[in-house]
Amino acid sequence: MMRIDLHSHSSVSDGTEPPEKVVGHALAAGLDVLALTDHDTVGGLAAAAAHVPPGFTLVPGMELSCAYEGSSVHLLAYLFDPDHPELAAELRRIRLDRTERAATMVRMLQDAGVGLTWQRVREIAHGREPGADLGDVDSDDVIGRPHIARAIVEGDAAEDVQDAFDRWIGSGGPAYVARYALDPVRAVELVRAAGGVCSLAHPARGEGALTGAVPEPLVERMAETGLGGIEADHPSHDEEETERWRAVAERLNLVVTGSSDDHGELTGHRLGIRTTDPAAFERLIAPATGASLITGPTG
Repeated sequence: MMRIDLHSHSSVSDGTEPPEKVVGHALAAGLDVLALTDHDTVGGLAAAAAHVPPGFTLVPGMELSCAYEGSSVHLLAYLFDPDHPELAAELRRIRLDRTERAATMVRMLQDAGVGLTWQRVREIAHGREPGADLGDVDSDDVIGRPHIARAIVEGDAAEDVQDAFDRWIGSGGPAYVARYALDPVRAVELVRAAGGVCSLAHPARGEGALTGAVPEPLVERMAETGLGGIEADHPSHDEEETERWRAVAERLNLVVTGSSDDHGELTGHRLGIRTTDPAAFERLIAPATGASLITGPTG
């Protein structure tokens, strides 16, 4: 059976591997279809597309940052037009705010005595060695909390990335800063207007005031607006959570998607640990008009 993973990250956002290596890892993991879904950007798509091998399919996508009542909600968007004016403007605003937030968090950490620099965080974000020249990097690349967390670990202020989040930069931590994000219903509207389709990412794994789960009434509103699926099969979901969200998807006539949410070394190179049924995938992408699947050369 075709093996499909619809959620992965590269070093263009908060993964540890460059986009072309993510494709290589997907192939080694026995995948046939992979969606590259970096946070709020398609900046890694061209590099990934240039390395798609024969018989392999790359799905253009991203993980869109949303917020509801002060808590994060993530939306996986696929096959949209990244140049759609309204969507492109919102993505630009999100990325700029993310970078400003990261810089503020670094300053707060420095004030608290943590040994890290903005230069080093940027080097980590762009996969560079300490002291590297960053004059050639894309200013639209995403700098996120995982990059800061790795710098915290390098500075011996945390044992590992999770400890850095728990101790310093997780929600409620001493160096945590909130950021701009879209209303989830508005995000679905924008993706659909750009010709794309979308699935609600890891709905049982919330952050902030939501104590772990996206409220079902919000999901219902998103479904009414054009949400196509729910990522019920996610590595962070236990069996009970998976079954709950499968039932929600069935009730709302939405597709169930399954994905690894791989971030390279940060998550243990787990591409393919969860997959999406091929029939569900075809149903999910059927309404898409904004972009096309990228397939490898045929000869």
